[in-house]
Amino acid sequence: MAVDLTPAELTLLGLLVEQPRHGYELEEVITARGMREWTEIGFSSIYYLLAKLRDRGLITEVGTPPPGRGKARRVYRPTDDGREACARATEAAIAELHPVFPRLLVGLANQPAVPPDRLRAALAHRADAVTAKIAELRATRAAQPHAPRFALAILDHSLSQLDAEQRWLAAYRAELATAPDQEDHRP
Repeated sequence: MAVDLTPAELTLLGLLVEQPRHGYELEEVITARGMREWTEIGFSSIYYLLAKLRDRGLITEVGTPPPGRGKARRVYRPTDDGREACARATEAAIAELHPVFPRLLVGLANQPAVPPDRLRAALAHRADAVTAKIAELRATRAAQPHAPRFALAILDHSLSQLDAEQRWLAAYRAELATAPDQEDHRP
């Protein structure tokens, strides 16, 4: 069975493979695990994506829990086809390299258009933002010592990438500090 899943669909399906959940609970997990850092799932799109997965036969409603406080919520779980589609798409996502298109590389390709002082200021701003993001992710990780191993691996991967970027930024900024300005900027 070949089922193409978008990253957002695969993310939600994977959360349902973990355990049946309702839409609001999916939102809570996405927020708690810092998943917005790497997935494009807005709160308003969760129900849309759930409907798409349901219409494709990958998830099913398992009933509505009895109303306690507030409105009863629809709980979803994966079908057997959904579990298999999730497993296959997850394997491919892990095994295959996919190009990424970071805006930083576009900026670096066009840096001759930026005067040297503004380029250094932009790199300093990015370095500050990377430092702040590292602190935020470390706090998120520390707040979840009992999170599943794979959830911590996601945070660790993000931290490793940011640590590498921090080292690169420091080296590049040092290189620019010793380079003559005319090499940095072309009219």
